[in-house]
Amino acid sequence: MNPMRTIRVEKVTLNIGVGEPGERLEKAEEVLKRILSLVNYDKKPVRTKAKKRVQRWGIRPGLPIGVKVTVRGEKAEELLKLLLSAVNNKLRERNFDNTGNFSFGIEEYIQIPGMKYDPKIGIFGMDVSVTLERPGYRVKRRKRLPSRIGKHHLITRDEAIQFVKETYGVEVV
Repeated sequence: MNPMRTIRVEKVTLNIGVGEPGERLEKAEEVLKRILSLVNYDKKPVRTKAKKRVQRWGIRPGLPIGVKVTVRGEKAEELLKLLLSAVNNKLRERNFDNTGNFSFGIEEYIQIPGMKYDPKIGIFGMDVSVTLERPGYRVKRRKRLPSRIGKHHLITRDEAIQFVKETYGVEVV
């Protein structure tokens, strides 16, 4: 097989939307730190800010309402294996988009192997987004002369499903 056609995990992004600043946001940050400690990843979660004003919920632009963290490299693959086992290695076909990326949700962080319930924190769910790429995708991100990825080099939905089945043993329903 052509080495330029191999698919790999570019990044795994964990996101917890809290909807309000304060104590709950700090607890969500602590949950993400604990999940990252399972794979010995020393980065810190980043707070996400509201972009729009929603008067009913008391949200205004610039107000921190969530936390996220992006994991890359080998640690991303380790983390992905853990997170997939939290959903019993099952994904729906609708979780995959047309460009080969996929996302899924975890209802409670205690479903992740190695995580224990902490009554001080409570229960938090999270969204997991996985971005797949092939060698050569750097051309769209480089500073000098960025370019588009050719349509035959893009990852299709079917290729992403096949990759996840073969690499991680996931059952796609």
